[in-house]
Amino acid sequence: MKGDYQELVDEISGLLGVPATLENRDFELIAFGAHDSDDDSAMDPVRTRSILTRKSTPAVRSWFEGFGITRATGPVRIPAAPEAGVFRDRICLPVRHRGIVLGYVWLLDARPGPTAGQLTSAMQVTDRIGALLADEERAGTDLSRELRAVLTAERGWQYDMALAALRTALGPAAEGLHTVVCVAPWSSGGAPTARAVTGASALCTVPWPWPAGSAAGRSQAAPAPHAGDGASSGPGDPGHGATASPGRTRKGGRGRPKPDEGPRTVTDLAGDAGADGHALAVLVRLRAADVLAPALTAAGRLSEATASAAAGIALPRRGMGDLAASWREAASAARAVLAEPGLGPVADWSSIGPYRLLTALPAGRSRDPSAAALLTPAHAELARTAELFLDCAGQAGRAAAALGIHRQTLYYRLSRVEQLTGLDLDDGEDRLLLHMALKAARL
Repeated sequence: MKGDYQELVDEISGLLGVPATLENRDFELIAFGAHDSDDDSAMDPVRTRSILTRKSTPAVRSWFEGFGITRATGPVRIPAAPEAGVFRDRICLPVRHRGIVLGYVWLLDARPGPTAGQLTSAMQVTDRIGALLADEERAGTDLSRELRAVLTAERGWQYDMALAALRTALGPAAEGLHTVVCVAPWSSGGAPTARAVTGASALCTVPWPWPAGSAAGRSQAAPAPHAGDGASSGPGDPGHGATASPGRTRKGGRGRPKPDEGPRTVTDLAGDAGADGHALAVLVRLRAADVLAPALTAAGRLSEATASAAAGIALPRRGMGDLAASWREAASAARAVLAEPGLGPVADWSSIGPYRLLTALPAGRSRDPSAAALLTPAHAELARTAELFLDCAGQAGRAAAALGIHRQTLYYRLSRVEQLTGLDLDDGEDRLLLHMALKAARL
């Protein structure tokens, strides 16, 4: 787990009095010690590049490996080589487990340098790092089949057997704190290895049965007219000449459209992702229930790497007993982002509001006939107006300002909504019904 690695790297930095950096055997950054020295040369180009890009260049790697670090069992001193971009002497502490090198701890070498006793103590810490890396590699090597079996099995003996197999494969780590990440749609052709995703215990691809958004939901999210086009929703709308409505986003959303763009539609996002009927499920280890950083990092990087539309994160849970529930929550959060791009690109289940209930409804059961006429393409602007009005808690001034229209235009549109739906927008239950119907249509 990244947090454990960071603590161990900080322990080495404290033992030796210099900042340490931990990389895996592929020279990819895992953790680094804080640089609080007045000596700016401690941040030489190699260390800076490793921290900023999370990996070293082939030239640097070749230079270091030339000193036998892949075979060494103790500290290796490596001189500077400006031609390879290495401007400071270094000490490499190989990280091994059962004779196999799994990574390296790097230290800048300075005179007089650490004593033999200090280096011996530091190597004892690298043994603990090696055990963690070995556990992570073992856990993620061959568990895609076990995880997929759990997530796709029907409840009953098949599910129980699949869960028992996953628990056995994970070993003691199965009783730790985990969450589940869903990245959907997943279109990169296959799953990466768990070792390539920091904090992952296992990952796999699973079928993704949901579309990227209904036609009604897409029409609601269509960009508003540009300034000068008017805000008309059809003949007789008194809103001609109104200013363009700004891109609508949800409060706190991390995927807000830029001010000069219309809101991104579900169609846009699905097109980016290239939906192919699969999602990626990732079982992520956590150190604390209130620290989702490992899951957020994994979800963000996987989404960026594949241009996927959405990622969702389940509530943290200890042990594997509720893994099916965790998957439902992660998938629900991803579906919510596909429906409301302003929630994403990454959302945790606790933050998706009404979609926590709407995504739990059986397929096809979330549509109400009262909203059928309103959700046709011909009335897309009216549907959008009604949804934003309800999002604004029925406050006409806020809704009109957000839409960029006059209040009278808003009132006219709302009266048309009432005519189409047969609902009374002064009635709380009718408002709730319409609001949920509009949100459900996005799914």
